[in-house]
Amino acid sequence: MTPPATPQAAGGWWPRSLLGRNLLLMAVLIVLGQLVAAVLVRQMIFQPRVAQVADGVARNVGALRAGLQALPPAQRAAFVEAFNQQAVRSAPPVAAENAARRALLSPMERQFVQAVSRRLGADDAATSTSQPVWRRDSTGVLALRVVHQGPEGAETYWLNLPSVFPTREFTGAWLAATLASMLLALLGAWWLQRHINRPLAQVVAAARQLAQGQPPAPLPEDGPEEIATVGRSFNHMAHSLAAAEQERALMLAGVSHDLRTPLTKLRLGVEIAGAQVDAPLAASMARSIDEMDGIVGQFLQFARSGEAEAPTTASLNDLAQAVAEAQADHGRAVRLALDTLPDVPVRPQALRRALDNLVENAWRHGTPPVLLRTGADADGVWLEVQDQGPGIAPAELDRIRQPFARGDGAARSGAPGAGLGLAIVERVARSHGGRLELHSAPGAGLRARLVLPLGGQA
Repeated sequence: MTPPATPQAAGGWWPRSLLGRNLLLMAVLIVLGQLVAAVLVRQMIFQPRVAQVADGVARNVGALRAGLQALPPAQRAAFVEAFNQQAVRSAPPVAAENAARRALLSPMERQFVQAVSRRLGADDAATSTSQPVWRRDSTGVLALRVVHQGPEGAETYWLNLPSVFPTREFTGAWLAATLASMLLALLGAWWLQRHINRPLAQVVAAARQLAQGQPPAPLPEDGPEEIATVGRSFNHMAHSLAAAEQERALMLAGVSHDLRTPLTKLRLGVEIAGAQVDAPLAASMARSIDEMDGIVGQFLQFARSGEAEAPTTASLNDLAQAVAEAQADHGRAVRLALDTLPDVPVRPQALRRALDNLVENAWRHGTPPVLLRTGADADGVWLEVQDQGPGIAPAELDRIRQPFARGDGAARSGAPGAGLGLAIVERVARSHGGRLELHSAPGAGLRARLVLPLGGQA
């Protein structure tokens, strides 16, 4: 089966974290806001000023042309030269490299030139398109070509107009302001997201503790209303789960304890009436009583697996040897394959119950020999029990971890139980911060590994 696509696989450019998404959204909104502001400034400030300046330039050009018309021909060139010199002196200095770079008209200057040309008239000789009407000289000043028609013929003059257009060379101020505002907004978003992520991280850590069967510390219920509501809701849920678990364990313990009394009376009655009852029937009754007592014992273990026990540093090899010796006292030989392990913090009684259940499960449902191994890897230290029975179907491995779940009768043989053995082991593993791994292959038996972290969470 093909795994579903993750958000990262669906779009690599889209951040997976909430912080990354907020920062990206903030940056996009800032850029869009700056672009909208630039468009508004252009439409509401620059374009009206361009139109206003174009009107003034058109009138000035008309006045200059009238002045040239009134001057004697010999004085016209000197008049234009003096006008241009005055324009150059009043213009700000422009470096040579900047003048070369500004040889082309900017979009706003092109709009200004077109507006002036329209006002001067398309059929005017001054705006003839046979030659360029506008140019920029070496000083960076924008000049207009004026053609004077006199008795001697057409005379062409270039008039410098340095200060009539309000725009200036782009200095990067807009880009600097955009970057500064974006940086401030991103810092604000990071600070805000950090205060949001902190309670979320606490909720995640508490949920993981709850999933491992450990009671989490109460979450703080102060701060913003939304965060406080999450904290109160989680604390209420954890309290309700703990109360329900305690009630269930108390009920199981009470029922199991109460069942022990009639079972003891039945066993005593079978022993007393042994001489008067058929031997095979008496043996069958005794076995049934023992099976019921075993089931009641599993109920008690399941109810007690959540009881608090002080952790202590212990050796898993010593625990494995103790379990093997206890099995030998009942006539069961357990093979040991022990590795060199460091001592780890554990709850000895709970871990002993878990290991007893794994070994009992191997004897009850598998086929000897039963092998008990210890070892260590990068994940931590582990205890492993393996039998040589027919094994379990891979599809059943997850289901049999659940309380009261039993394996397929065709796959596992032996006396039926309450279905709590592996559930007890699973709960003990989670309470230690570890896990229960089940592996099975046809004809190779069941291999149950109890993995514990090196640091320990007992």
